[in-house]
Amino acid sequence: MTPQLSWYLALSAMLFTIGVVGVLIKRNVISMFMCIELMLNAVNLTFVAFSSFFHDVSGQLFVFIVMTVAAAEAAVGLGIIITIFRNRESLDVDDASVLKL
Repeated sequence: MTPQLSWYLALSAMLFTIGVVGVLIKRNVISMFMCIELMLNAVNLTFVAFSSFFHDVSGQLFVFIVMTVAAAEAAVGLGIIITIFRNRESLDVDDASVLKL
């Protein structure tokens, strides 16, 4: 018995929902950043599921590009988070909302 497309889409929807709820509820920048990455991975799972269902590699190629951009985004995002922590000594979103040095 092989998994159906709907199972992958349901898992992707659950992961994306967890990510959205995490971004809305969490106040820590690192936790929010991880939830955004979780949302990106949920979308990647959807692309791969549809690519496999339609027997087309274009979805998998798009996932490769998205993962490359996400890696660059993670490097830049972590650099910004480290800079905010060094200046504010806190990773709370409310402390960094003004962004005045």
